[in-house]
This record gives sequence, structure tokens and C-alpha cells, in this order.
Amino acid sequence: MPIPDQPIISPATGKLGVLTVGLGAVSTTLIAGVELARQGLGEPIGSLAQMGTMRVGKRTEGRSPLIRDVVPLATLDDIVFGAWDPYPDDAYTSATRAGVLEQTKHLEPVAEALRAVRPMAAAFDPHYVKRLDGPNVKDKTSKRAMLEGIREDIGRFRDENLCDRMVMMWCGSTEIFLEPGAAHTDIESFEKAIDANDPTIAPSMLYAYAALQEGIPFANGAPNLTVDTPVLRKFASDNKVPISGKDFKTGQTLLKTVLAPMFKARMLGVAGWYSTNILGNRDGEVLDDPESFKTKEESKLGVLEHILQPELYPQLYGDMYHKVRINYYPPRGDNKEGWDNIDIVGWLGYPMQMKVDFLCRDSILAAPLALDLVLFSDLANRCGMGGIQEWLSFYYKSPQVLPGLYPEHDLFIQLTKLKNTLRWMIGEEQITHLGLDYEIEG
Repeated sequence: MPIPDQPIISPATGKLGVLTVGLGAVSTTLIAGVELARQGLGEPIGSLAQMGTMRVGKRTEGRSPLIRDVVPLATLDDIVFGAWDPYPDDAYTSATRAGVLEQTKHLEPVAEALRAVRPMAAAFDPHYVKRLDGPNVKDKTSKRAMLEGIREDIGRFRDENLCDRMVMMWCGSTEIFLEPGAAHTDIESFEKAIDANDPTIAPSMLYAYAALQEGIPFANGAPNLTVDTPVLRKFASDNKVPISGKDFKTGQTLLKTVLAPMFKARMLGVAGWYSTNILGNRDGEVLDDPESFKTKEESKLGVLEHILQPELYPQLYGDMYHKVRINYYPPRGDNKEGWDNIDIVGWLGYPMQMKVDFLCRDSILAAPLALDLVLFSDLANRCGMGGIQEWLSFYYKSPQVLPGLYPEHDLFIQLTKLKNTLRWMIGEEQITHLGLDYEIEG
């Protein structure tokens, strides 16, 4: 299949409005980090868009510039933040409560900017997130009213902040488990379901639909169904609005997408993989509810099956036992611990074990992913690339793909796909790592 022609990229001029659904630990860590980086008080470590390089041309040419130096991304100075949240705390107060960043070192220097981000009333319904019930919410008389309220908020924010372009990102809590149904098949059914207050239309879908109606890219940082439905996929594609998701790939799953490809590459069997997590932030509290945990579990369980492909390697992975647990443990706060026990099978069936204890910081890992998704989603929009942005799978636990395709979970294949997409955008040759051209030239 031929590669599409290089796109014409609209310039990244003017202000880029970034609207986060949720103003909790992830969002405030993102906002504070961007503000600190603007002032030269912190480094955006973990952001590929800001700190990553990309080889262009042959290895012998020695060209590996920073991505941001060759790809026309928006700058950090262009970004203006806004948010919705069911709690009325501004970003400074919320960041203080979250306890992710040091108060003196990282919050006080940007306190004024953080206090300026005050959350708009959220389109929120505790039916979908049972462990939260804040007072800063829109009138729940109807889903249609909530949808129109979100669109009014977008328009007001755009006008007040003189935004030329916008991106919306779900940084809120995990909703209860929902599967695509009749309401999600086409736009007529979807619109009727909104008017009927159909319970299969979750608040996250209203945010996503509002964004798409306004021509705003939407990135889904949670495992909610949200834009992963036939109706919104088609709406995004037809209207050339980028969408991506779902669920930021941060701690334990990040390690799985590195370790599992290694086992398969070396043809080592896996008899079992037991994973448990403890965390004490708002996300942990929400996931303590079985219905929300079901949504997260579906996101985390699919990774190994897609990477290891047991249908192709039944002797190695056909009987693998995979278990995931998440436990709410308040003393740990945002410092999540992911513990894995992996039972490996080697030559002649001899057993081995690997144990991994990742004491990570959830929002510290998620914030740079959120920044990259903002910048790359805006880039895709300026390229006219609508619909699912599979090249952004690098950032997600459960990547969205076109119907009929399986998701690619291998982190390094995802990275190659991302960088090759960037090379295509700027008119550089794809890198296949074949290397035979060097031998022919030699």
C-alpha cells in the first residue's frame, strides 16, 4: 500500500488552549511542570516531544536533532490551561492536596499561575464514578443540557483566552465499565440516547462529543469507553478531528510492554504473570469500587495477550495465567507501587522467575505523557489527520485502532511508528533499520 503524500502542516501560531477534564494530581502536575519549564525552573523530563531526539537520514550522516527542532510543534509558551472538576479547588489548592510536588520547590514559584486555573463546573454524575461526589457540578437535569453546557464552556474559554487552537484531554477518574451498544452505533442513535438520558451515555462521552463538535482533538487518559465507539470514531474521522486513547501507560503496564516483547523475542515461555498495585491517591480511591476497577482491569489485562500472541505460540503462552490486582492504600498517596511475579519457562521446560517491584510516582510519569499528547494531537490537527491517531499508541495502555486491526502494544514498535510518522510529516525517509544499503554502498 503506498504511503500517503506528505501533509501540509498549518503553522502553530497563536495560543493553544488545553482543557483537562479533571483537575487532580495528573492535571496539576502537568500544569505546574509546564509553568516551571517556562520559567527555567524545571526540566520536562519524560517528554519525548521536549527532550527526545530523532534520527533523520542515514546513520553515516550523524543527524539526530531534537524532535522539537525539526517538527513544528507548539511551544510551551503558547499553552493556556483550563479545566473542569467536581471539586472547586483551584490548581494550586488541588496540587497541594495531591501532594505530588514539593510545596516550596515546585508549587510556590508558580503559585500565581496555578491559582489562576479555576475549574469550571463539571458534567458529573456519581453513578459513573461512585467514590466521588463534589459540589462543583452542572445541573444534572439532562444529558443534553450537560452537553450544551460543555460546549458553552469551550466557547467562553476560547474567547476569554484568545485561543487559536485547542486540545481536550480526559485526566479524570475511571468510570464504571461500559460496552458499546445500540446507542453507540451511529449519530442518530447517539443523539436520541442523549435526549433520552440513556445510562449508556457516560459523562466522558459528552465531553468527547462536545470537543469533536467544536473541532477539538480529544485524548483519553483513562480506560473509559469514551471515544472508542463506532459513532464517535466515525464522527471524528468524517470531520477530520484527531482522537486517541485510552489510559495513560505509566507504571506497571509500561514495564509489561518492555518485558513481554523480550520474552517473545527470545522464545521464552510464560506460565504465569501476577500483578498487584497499591496506591493512595484519588485514582486509587475510585478504583476501590468494583465497577470502576472492571474498566481498568480490561485495559491492563489485554496487553500481554496481544504482545505474546498465544494463538501463534500455544506451547509458550497458551496456558499462561494472568492476574491483576489494584488495592487502595491511603498512606502511599501518589507514590504507586507495582509488584510483579513472572514465572518463565526456558530450555527443555525448566522454570525461572522474575520479580519486579516498581516504586513509581504515578503523576510524575503521567504528566509528560499528557504534555506530549497535547502537542502531538495539536500537530495532527494542523496536518488534517482526523480520526484515530494510532501513531500515538506509545502513550496508552489500551491503544485505539481501526476496526479489524489488533492493537500494537510493544513499546519499541510503538516508538518506531511514532517517529516514522513524524518523519513522514516533515518529508524525511522512513527508517526500517534494514541496513543493506550500507553494504551495497560499501
